[in-house]
Amino acid sequence: MPKLKTHKGAKKRFHITGTGKILRTKGMKSHFRRRKSATAKQQFDEMIPLDKADVGRIRRALPYGVP
Repeated sequence: MPKLKTHKGAKKRFHITGTGKILRTKGMKSHFRRRKSATAKQQFDEMIPLDKADVGRIRRALPYGVP
């Protein structure tokens, strides 16, 4: 069986934990950044778990996990 290719866009956007959970970053991070409060900007920095509906697609895009 040939080697599978990693989707480079998914590699940059998702992180797989040691237990196998997939985390994602939040959007709206840079648009109109100056008018957002400091608290709101801090909340964009944390990674949140991926929805169950999307897990299969992202696992296919990242066959070997994210380094």
